[in-house]
Amino acid sequence: MSITIIGGGMAGTTLALAISHMSRGALSIDLVEALNPESRDHPGFDTRAVALTDGTRRELTAIGLWSALAPYTTPITQVEVSEKGHLGKVCLRARDYHVPALGYVLELHAAGKQLFDLLYQAPGVKLHCPASFQNIRREKDGSFIFLNNGVALNAKLVVVADGSQSPLAAQCGIRWRQWDYQQIAIIANIRTTVPHGGTAFERFTPQGPLALLPISRARSALVWCLPAAHAQEITAWHEEQFCQKLQQAFGWSLGRITTASERRYYPLRLRTAEQHISHRIALVGNVAQTLHPIAGQGFNLGLRDVMTLAETLVQAEEKKMDLGAYAVLLAYQKRRQPDQSVIITITDGLIHLFCNRYLPLVAVRNIGMLAMAYIPSLRTGLARKTLGWVAR
Repeated sequence: MSITIIGGGMAGTTLALAISHMSRGALSIDLVEALNPESRDHPGFDTRAVALTDGTRRELTAIGLWSALAPYTTPITQVEVSEKGHLGKVCLRARDYHVPALGYVLELHAAGKQLFDLLYQAPGVKLHCPASFQNIRREKDGSFIFLNNGVALNAKLVVVADGSQSPLAAQCGIRWRQWDYQQIAIIANIRTTVPHGGTAFERFTPQGPLALLPISRARSALVWCLPAAHAQEITAWHEEQFCQKLQQAFGWSLGRITTASERRYYPLRLRTAEQHISHRIALVGNVAQTLHPIAGQGFNLGLRDVMTLAETLVQAEEKKMDLGAYAVLLAYQKRRQPDQSVIITITDGLIHLFCNRYLPLVAVRNIGMLAMAYIPSLRTGLARKTLGWVAR
């Protein structure tokens, strides 16, 4: 039975490779992607970096991908969480939990090329690239997917993995709930006079949170969230001005911020699909839920979608079930709902908690940070979330 995956970003490629690995090539997979990952214009494999939890590393190891991606990662050996202007600070160290790293930072552009090299070798996978979705005709027993190059694919199941603005999902009647955070995220890679030493920083400021993640060549990957109302001013900053503003917000933990790469800007919204399945359709990754980057959980949550769907489909194939049957897709959706709900609630709650300047709440927040700094059992709860030790 055949599966068509629309979208060859991180979610789509890892899903194709996971199904191929788990089924030993028994399932036929068509993967459709509009852009080659070597293109700097590829939205899924650009200059950004993503934080992978230790739980995600384990998932990727299980499907044979970690060894291929590991050379393009930087281990996070320490996480420092703080709030500008207050004493409360929490430090999580890998050695305290007897693990080599709390997580890993993956550079997406390098990862994309590696994943596509693996796709060409993966049994049961056919890659259609460059090609893009144009239309779909869903019938009782299958679907026909029409591509812009004239190719028509026939599939028992179509997986939508082409991002938060998916035309395929919209055409299939999927609707989303949306909350605009009134923020933009600035993405860039920076250099500092003090090496990062494997430390990741999450710093909350009155204007919005910022994160610095350790990456290769002694650089740090920046995600800086600022008010969208000031977007015109922010995008006009020249490099020196940008570094000065960032220095004021972040401080001197890494010495002086010397340079910044080309900056990219993204509006920040919480966007969740009202349903993650439809007739012979399943959603994974950002098309199912797009989160605020505050806790770095977006890709990790999406990968758990991928792994759960791959397991569900392989189990269905072993039982000779129709892969696109409602019972199969409902089982996938039910397995994912608890994890999705918890992570979305936590991420959204952190934004509302740390963006609130109500003085009594600020005081409680910092008492909580101080308590966590001095009480190991409280830190352990945060560490479990950081490490990604959650069930699918």
